[in-house]
Amino acid sequence: MTTPLAQLFKKTQSENRAALIAYIPAGYPTQEGCKAVIDVFADAGVDAIEIGFPYSDPVMDGPTIQEAANTSLNAGTGAKEVFDALAHATSRGVPSVVMTYWNPVEKYGVQEFAESISSNSGSGVITPDLPVDEAQPWKTACAESEINSIFVVAPSTTDQRLEKVTAQCSGFVYAASLMGVTGARSGISSGAKDLVDRIKKVTDTPVAVGLGVSTREHAKEVAAYADGVIVGSAFINALSGADSLDSGIKAVRALVEQLALGVREGRG
Repeated sequence: MTTPLAQLFKKTQSENRAALIAYIPAGYPTQEGCKAVIDVFADAGVDAIEIGFPYSDPVMDGPTIQEAANTSLNAGTGAKEVFDALAHATSRGVPSVVMTYWNPVEKYGVQEFAESISSNSGSGVITPDLPVDEAQPWKTACAESEINSIFVVAPSTTDQRLEKVTAQCSGFVYAASLMGVTGARSGISSGAKDLVDRIKKVTDTPVAVGLGVSTREHAKEVAAYADGVIVGSAFINALSGADSLDSGIKAVRALVEQLALGVREGRG
């Protein structure tokens, strides 16, 4: 299906570069602060935006995103605020998706959730803890709402499983470059390229790498072999380490500008 996300990857591939995908939890650091961050993403060079649905037990997320999710949840963020953030992102003309654990989708209603993504011009949903073996109702809902279903694979995923999971992905395949939880790292796991190479043997769907990218050099390194570079914890660290929202926003802008350069340098 042709979503803004799918069109984006055609564009970046024609430009021989990776896409820069930025993550922010809905409602972080505040509801209005989140929208200000999204505006900076849109203005400073981000290609796609990933809105996180804050969850109380985020099994895949490291302490940085967990803490941000708690801040957001404590401020009352729920589905309405997630869809508000998504609508704000798409209103800026940036292809956008929601990343959520399965429980909030089930609670909201599978069909209703997919329809709400579509009605807010979202391109799709990343579901890190939904096994593809149990995903048929969700796949059906995505198809009916014409949105992408994005699943996560890791270095531990067997070749047989990899083929099965990637066959169910549209938009892109989310490659978790490090075993364990997410978070900004000092270096990128050597397993990231190996994983991307394995994925590309079984699917033509674009592959985006998440978990650990935090610098221009990281982005350049990953952009050399991946179709997308996902950055999350580094933005949250920039916001949480600032003494005010304004200075945090400035730090986010500076980081986006550096990462945007990195993804454009990856293929020489």
